[in-house]
Amino acid sequence: MTTIYDVAERAGVSISTVSLALNAPGRVRPSTLNRILAAADDLGYTPKPEAVVRARRGVRRIGVVAPFTSYPSFARRLYGVMRALRNQSFEIVVFDEESAVETVPSLASIPLTNKLDGLVIMSLPLVDTTAERIARQGLPTVLVELDRPGFSTITIDNAEGGRLAAELLVQRGHTRFGFIGESFVNPLLPPDKRLNAYRASLEAAGHVLPDQSIVIVPATMQDGCAAAHRLLDRPDAPTAIFAHQDVLAAGVLKAARERGLRLPDDLALIGFDDSEIAEPLGLTTIRQPLEESGEHAARTLLAQLDGPDRSLQHITLKLRLVERDTT
Repeated sequence: MTTIYDVAERAGVSISTVSLALNAPGRVRPSTLNRILAAADDLGYTPKPEAVVRARRGVRRIGVVAPFTSYPSFARRLYGVMRALRNQSFEIVVFDEESAVETVPSLASIPLTNKLDGLVIMSLPLVDTTAERIARQGLPTVLVELDRPGFSTITIDNAEGGRLAAELLVQRGHTRFGFIGESFVNPLLPPDKRLNAYRASLEAAGHVLPDQSIVIVPATMQDGCAAAHRLLDRPDAPTAIFAHQDVLAAGVLKAARERGLRLPDDLALIGFDDSEIAEPLGLTTIRQPLEESGEHAARTLLAQLDGPDRSLQHITLKLRLVERDTT
């Protein structure tokens, strides 16, 4: 039977380093952690406590991994998970990952180091080695905002969001358009789906969205404001802007106020998410079902726990245009 000593020898590190990697992966240098995890994979190592856990019927514990710090909207998804599990006697363990781009240590090592019955991963990259480890450990897992073969998934139709925005702005009679996109996003779920559909829908209506009218910036209100000023300084400044998410749209509102522009008379604006700030700002936005996505993820995971041989589920949630003052 493979032991921690075998893993340490294969990885060329001490026993204490292996123990630290398995119990506090964030405290281990990424290159060392990857070497230890690779050694554990090669040897088929499973920590002894985990073997005991799997011998039992379950620990009634579900993990939820998401970039909560970077994106407060994930708190609403977590609420949906909690709502679905409210009467199920499950403990929820939350793993907060700031990065939505790089594969993070705790996600890479979760199947080895945490006593969980199931896992929900929200909008984080799942590289092949991590996906294979999860599958090998037999850990039921549901992905939210990420589509990958071999896993149940909860997604939205990002292209539909772009189409809805374009259609409304064209209906309002606009002929000059802008787009402010987000640069800090999961590379496995690019914002181009929204942008491409927005652009294609405008072209279908006889309008052009030139490259100069597309600005990609970090997802902050300050960057959204600067991007809006950049667009509005152009000789062919847009009279309608679609922002990749509501925080960027709030920055556009700030820029419009600084310029003395009236919305929607001088400038129309659409955001995305229908976040907590959208209604107080009177922001027209594309509502994505945040709480519902967490709820569906939890229920899909429960179904997998109840029936391990059940077919994978792939659910695409509907978007809805919410019209307010900015259009």
